[in-house]
Amino acid sequence: MAQRPQIGHKAYHLLIGPGDVPRYVLLPGDPGRVPLIAKHWQEAREVARNREFTTWVGIYKGVRIAATSTGIGSGSTAIAVEELLYAGADTLIRVGTTGALKREIKLGDLIIGTAAVRWEGASRWYAPPEYPAVAHWQVVKALVDAAEGLGVRHHVGIVASTDSFYVGQERPGFRGFMPPWARGLIETLRSLRVLSFEMESATIFTLASIYGARAGGVYAAIANRETDEFQPEVGVEDAIKVANEAVKILAEHDNKSGAGT
Repeated sequence: MAQRPQIGHKAYHLLIGPGDVPRYVLLPGDPGRVPLIAKHWQEAREVARNREFTTWVGIYKGVRIAATSTGIGSGSTAIAVEELLYAGADTLIRVGTTGALKREIKLGDLIIGTAAVRWEGASRWYAPPEYPAVAHWQVVKALVDAAEGLGVRHHVGIVASTDSFYVGQERPGFRGFMPPWARGLIETLRSLRVLSFEMESATIFTLASIYGARAGGVYAAIANRETDEFQPEVGVEDAIKVANEAVKILAEHDNKSGAGT
């Protein structure tokens, strides 16, 4: 079997190795969001930066924590998950943005994902399409408890992950291009009670389940596809606060249950 590409003991893409990150890692897509997450920590420092991947580590309310950007979509996200698990992480929480599919989800509301529709590509190389992309119940509960504790308006349910921001989310491509199989995607998802579109969670949830890790996701609704509203970054600060607080809740649970440090 071929060797995994590494630079010494460092993973080839993230440039981190065993012991460089703690068990709890937050996963924004945007590298610029990593320092926004870290500003809530009592200690914070950058440990690696390469391509779309930026990693910081620090302390949040006494808990060792990290944040690594995944870039956009399933390909780079799968790389991040693989290399973070190699470096010692076992609990991954996506902190992202999303486009809501239901009118009652207001801009700035948070969505906490319980599972994801696997309309992306990377997870297909790991498991057949029948294999579910589900968040870990402990992470979901911690995110819900954090949102409730902070008084943040939130919704809990299934999201849909796609590799295509435009046609794959039923947005017209260049010059209005829209293949017939992409027409009606939104209505199909609404009928299945799916809450929103995003691009990474199905990969994170699937790989975490396969590898025996825990994963979850919290997303700020910056768009609503039913009302045709869009406001970049609204709710992102709340998503960051909820994710950080969820790590503290998980750490308290893990310490009480003896589930490692």
